[in-house]
Amino acid sequence: MAFGKNIRTWFEGRWHEGDIPVMRAADHGIWQGSSVFDGARYFEGVAPDLAAHCARVNRSADALMIEPTIDPETMLDIAREGLRAYGKDQAVYVRPMYWAIHGSDLGVAPARGDTGFALCLEEVAMPAPTATTTLTTTQFRRPVLADNVCNAKAGCLYPNNARMLVEAQRKGFGNALVQDAMGNVAETATANVFMVKDGEVFTPIANGTFLSGITRARHIANLRADGVSVHETVLTLDDFRGADEVFLSGNFAKVTPVAAFEDRSYGPGPVTKRVRELYWDWAHSAA
Repeated sequence: MAFGKNIRTWFEGRWHEGDIPVMRAADHGIWQGSSVFDGARYFEGVAPDLAAHCARVNRSADALMIEPTIDPETMLDIAREGLRAYGKDQAVYVRPMYWAIHGSDLGVAPARGDTGFALCLEEVAMPAPTATTTLTTTQFRRPVLADNVCNAKAGCLYPNNARMLVEAQRKGFGNALVQDAMGNVAETATANVFMVKDGEVFTPIANGTFLSGITRARHIANLRADGVSVHETVLTLDDFRGADEVFLSGNFAKVTPVAAFEDRSYGPGPVTKRVRELYWDWAHSAA
């Protein structure tokens, strides 16, 4: 089921209007979960880091033992072609996807060489700059590479994220601040996370338990270029309870201010505001 509108789908060499069927009942991707995707954004006439998202979906496919079949440059051309149907006043979610079609011996491992690919464009509004969220803890943890494919943006990882998110929402919060197996903060259920203390920015170090996002890296680079100290380090729940500001970083919204972590409230933050300004300035200057 789509969550956007004005959908266009590139499949089997051409563009189709609408949310068309692309998988079959016996495809390995549907019954064994061998699927990966990536997400980029088009808004205000720009598509920041679109090439990086196209390249990452191929790395995700390799990590899940699916053979990527579209080189990133071709994928970028396909996405740009499809985006010409949308105006600058429309925000679009750009989603390239791979899935395995056949299984190898016993059906469990995906067979190399026969891969499904589609690229879906959905018009989905960008959240308002004033939109915030709230955080709580969750009983669920991020896996490690020995347990799951943490080095891929894989569909099979998302049921765990969904458990975190639903638990948080049942408790009356917008999202969950998630720990890794060691009890340190990794990210939230849907996005990477940053905190601000005494004017300096901190974010969990990329330790292989979560996908270190493209937008996360962009914020780090923008802040450092702006003279702000950014630390990638080990962080605990108590560090976030003692923070001056907290914000989320992800492709969908780019920057989401956090208004509260359970009973700890955060006021409107100048650093969070600056992160958004820097990102929008960079996005338009790089177009």
